[in-house]
Amino acid sequence: MAGNVPEFTDANFQSEVLESDKPVVVDLWADWCAPCRAIAPTIEALSAELADSIKIGKLDITANPNTPPQYGVTAIPTILLFKDGKVVDRIVGGGKTKDAFKQAFSKAFGVSV
Repeated sequence: MAGNVPEFTDANFQSEVLESDKPVVVDLWADWCAPCRAIAPTIEALSAELADSIKIGKLDITANPNTPPQYGVTAIPTILLFKDGKVVDRIVGGGKTKDAFKQAFSKAFGVSV
């Protein structure tokens, strides 16, 4: 489902997210989640558009059950925004526009996107 969006896993989460030199957006999703599928095209578009400044990827909670509980994820879709290895914001639920995501990223990361 992730298309060209990087896949984060329990195994690579430390290196890809926590140790990243760029801000990271993690879309926690599952293939059985309709709202997750609905925002997938927006996440893919943002991943391509913002690749130079923000790493945006997806973590399938079904295939990777260890990471979500570490961050208190109890509903999906949940979007976690990491800066310097720490969660600086979260977006829960679907129905967000591309512009709404960009505004949240700008605020959380202190950058203009």
